[in-house]
Amino acid sequence: MTRQPPRYLLLINSLAPGGAERSLVELLAPLSERGVSPTVLCLKRSEVGFEQEVIDAGFDLRFVKATRLPGRVLEVRSTIRHERPALVHTTLFDGDIVGRLAAIGTGVPVMTTLANTTYDPVRLEGDANLTKLKVDAVKVIDRWTARHLTRHFHAVSSAVKASAVTHLGIDPDDVTVVRRGRDPHRLGVRSEERRAAVRERLGVGEAAEVVLTVGRHEYQKGQSHLLTAFARVSRQRPSAVLVIAGRDGNASRSLHALAGELGVVDRVQFLGHRSDVADLMVAADVLVFPSLWEGLGGVLIEALALEVPIVSSDLEATREVLGGEGTSGLLVPPGDETKLAVTLEAVLSDPALRLRIVGDSRRRFESAFMLADRSAELIDLMSSVANE
Repeated sequence: MTRQPPRYLLLINSLAPGGAERSLVELLAPLSERGVSPTVLCLKRSEVGFEQEVIDAGFDLRFVKATRLPGRVLEVRSTIRHERPALVHTTLFDGDIVGRLAAIGTGVPVMTTLANTTYDPVRLEGDANLTKLKVDAVKVIDRWTARHLTRHFHAVSSAVKASAVTHLGIDPDDVTVVRRGRDPHRLGVRSEERRAAVRERLGVGEAAEVVLTVGRHEYQKGQSHLLTAFARVSRQRPSAVLVIAGRDGNASRSLHALAGELGVVDRVQFLGHRSDVADLMVAADVLVFPSLWEGLGGVLIEALALEVPIVSSDLEATREVLGGEGTSGLLVPPGDETKLAVTLEAVLSDPALRLRIVGDSRRRFESAFMLADRSAELIDLMSSVANE
C-alpha cells in the first residue's frame, strides 16, 4: 500500500501583496520537495497578489466561502476533519483565530507564524483607524487562543518573539525564531542593462535620482514621514524622484493629499501594487524603509540580495536584518523626518557612501536569508510540531 504524503493545511487571511503572504508562497515548493502536500486555504480572495502564482505552480489553493467568524470556523473545521492534515499552520490574526478554533477537538496540532510586533504601543499613537478599546479586545482573543489552542509558534525575528512573550503571555520555550528567506533566482541579479530597461519603463532617465519605497499604504509603513523628508530633499536635488510601490490602503487618500500639499506631486510616482519589485530595486539609487514598527522586513531582505543602498527606520527587527548601523544600511529614528531627510541627502550626494553601504549586502543575504536555508529550518520545525 502506497503511503500518502503528509498534508499541511496553511491558513492565511488572503494572498494579497505582503511580506507574510510572499513568505508563505515561497515555502510551498520547499515543502513539496520535502514530501509534504501543502494546501493553502484563504479566508478571502484578493484582486491583486499571489493567487495566480500559486495556481500556475500547481499547488492546491482554496478559499473559504463563509464571511463571518462562526461560518468560517465551521467550514475550516469540516476541511480539517475531511482532509486530516498532519498540521494546521496559521498566519495573520484572522487566520490565527479561525484556525485555532476550527482545530479544537480534531487532534490536529496548530502552529502559528508570528509575523509582526502587533501590539507595539506605537500603533495607537497616530493610527486613526485604531482605538485602545479595539486593540485591547483583539489582544484578549489572540492571547487566550494563543495560550490554550496553539501547540507552537514560529516567530520571524527575535523582536517578534519578545513582543509575543510580553503582550500575549506566551511561554518563551513555545516560540522558535526562524527568519524569513528569499529566493535569489526569483529576484535575479542587478545589471546596467536591467537598470536602464526598468528606468525607461518608469519614464526616468539615467540622470534621475530614484528614491524607492515599497509597502501598502498604511500608517505602519511611515510613507507620510518619507514624503515630508523627500519634499525637503527635492528642493536641493531637482533630479530626485520618489517612487512608491504598494497597494492602496487606509492611508492612500491622505498620502496623495500630502503630496499635493508639499508641492511634490510631479516628483512622486504612486505605482500601486507591482509584481516587478525586484526590477524597481535595481533601478533605484536608494531604498527607504520608513516603517514605524515591523516584524522583520522582507523588502529589506530583497534589497540586500540586489545590493541596493538602504536607509531604514531604526527598529529591533530592522537591525536583525541589516546587522546593525552601517553594516548593510543606514538607520534613522522612526518618524524623524529631519534625520531622514539629512540621511537621504547624504546618500544621494555621495557615491562612495552608497558603495560602502552595499559593500556587505550580498554577503549578508547569502549568509542569513537564503530561501533554501531558512525554509529547511522552518520545515524541520513544522515537522517536529506535527509529529509531537
